[in-house]
Amino acid sequence: MGKIHGSLAIMGKIHGSLARAGKVKNQTPKVAKQEKPKQPRGRALKRLKYTKRFLAKAVKPGEKVHMNKQPPGKAGT
Repeated sequence: MGKIHGSLAIMGKIHGSLARAGKVKNQTPKVAKQEKPKQPRGRALKRLKYTKRFLAKAVKPGEKVHMNKQPPGKAGT
C-alpha cells in the first residue's frame, strides 16, 4: 500500500476557478414578473384537466385516449 500525501489525494479536484462562479446569472438581464390570471384550484382545476384531456380530443370509436401520443412515424413505428 502506498502512502497518501496530503488530503487532496482523497478529495476530488475543482473544475475552474471559483472567481467565475455565478457569471452567467449575473450577465442575464433582469425581467420583471408579469401579472397572470389566477389558476383554478380544487374542483375547478380537476374539471379543467378533464375537459382538456378527454373532451377536447377527437377520438375514434373504440380507441383509447393517450396523454402524450406521438405522431405516426416519429417513434419509429
